[in-house]
Amino acid sequence: MKTAALTAFLFIMTSQFSKKSEAWSARFSEPVSDLVKRYTASVFFDKRMAVFDIQGSLAHAEMLTAQNIITAQDYADIQRGMVQIQEEIESGQFEWLLDLEDVHLNIEKRLTELVGDAGKRLHTGRSRNDQVATDIRLYLRAAIDNIVVLLTALRSALLDLAEKNADTILPGFTHMQVAQPITFGHHILAYVEMFSRDTERMQDCRKRVNRLPLGAAALAGTTFPIDRERVAKTLDFDEVCSNSLDAVSDRDFAIEFCAAAALVMTHISRMSEELVIWMSPRVGFIDIADRFCTGSSIMPQKKNPDVPELARGKTGRVNGHLIALLTLMKGQPLAYNKDNQEDKEPLFDTADTVIDTLRIFADMAGGISVKPEAMRAAALQGYATATDLADYLVKKGLPFRDAHEAVALAVRHCVEQGCDLSDMSLEQLQAFSTLVGADVFEVLTLEGSVAARNHIGGTAPQQVRLAITRARAKLN
Repeated sequence: MKTAALTAFLFIMTSQFSKKSEAWSARFSEPVSDLVKRYTASVFFDKRMAVFDIQGSLAHAEMLTAQNIITAQDYADIQRGMVQIQEEIESGQFEWLLDLEDVHLNIEKRLTELVGDAGKRLHTGRSRNDQVATDIRLYLRAAIDNIVVLLTALRSALLDLAEKNADTILPGFTHMQVAQPITFGHHILAYVEMFSRDTERMQDCRKRVNRLPLGAAALAGTTFPIDRERVAKTLDFDEVCSNSLDAVSDRDFAIEFCAAAALVMTHISRMSEELVIWMSPRVGFIDIADRFCTGSSIMPQKKNPDVPELARGKTGRVNGHLIALLTLMKGQPLAYNKDNQEDKEPLFDTADTVIDTLRIFADMAGGISVKPEAMRAAALQGYATATDLADYLVKKGLPFRDAHEAVALAVRHCVEQGCDLSDMSLEQLQAFSTLVGADVFEVLTLEGSVAARNHIGGTAPQQVRLAITRARAKLN
């Protein structure tokens, strides 16, 4: 029974041949098998580029008309047909055919059905090689613009959170050990800086995405008197790709985007890790709004930070797409190769993942509740003001290394006695340095520690508010 079923399955997969003609069918003596069709087709994932394919085709047709390569009537027919095709796609009425392999041939076939020979003339002076390269760049340009808007929204939400907590004190950590007191606003501004750089990278990447490959044709250009600059202007490209071989085979722009996207997700993941830790009852610095969390199927008390946890996981997914594209390109000779069909799914998924993640994180940032008392209690542990005491002694004239040693001895004493530096009396502190005076307790307070770091980039509440003002000016 199993053998018969397997035989039937293999027969279906391998013995069926298409009776429909492809764009290149006259060259071959037999049709492509269904197995090969399924293996080589891209229509069911590249159809998302349909709107960009139509946009590029209309710009190409307008140029062909201006150059007297096709007639004005042809152009009018092509426009009319494309309007109907776009309506069919948007309404879900368009029939996507595996036999036609990709988004380009599906649209061209339907256009020919609607307008006749004018549809057949549309492909004059171009190849699917430069056509797909153009579509990908149009798609990616739109995705980058969307991502920049979402990064701006996330930064704005984080700035609101930072402003509310410019005076909220929590411990800063190095090596996951209490280091020095900082403000929560200052901590959040660190992520604003990361996402600001991400925005800059996306905007810079867009410059190299926004170059027009159309006109390179298959690999060598075309014999028709085309005007590439006209098409570039119509499609709002900054310039044209200057080498036809490179234009059809280059995927640097996609790799660069994935690298920038991987950094976005890396920053998201770092933030996620802290949100998960901070929300843990054993830390209890924050709470995340219920709409971003889930419960347990067995433990009724649980409130799990699923969104930041999943974002950490999705970071690995995006990083993997970057490696996939680098590996895809590393062994390809010039010019276009079928390998490049494998660029779309990782690229699309990267853009989707980043867009979805940024959208939900911008919303989630506004749903973070801060618990200042828990933060303050944690900052009082771990001798967070030890560096302030060392700085105090240096200002009194003690060399820094000697001050460091004196404070280290004081901390060891506190560990043995189970007390904090601020719990010791003046006489006890003076046992570690005779330079200690009555004013020492001003530097041993948490408020005094953060306020003393009153310079650009410092954690002082005044500097945090100034930094927020500067960051908001950049947003605009």
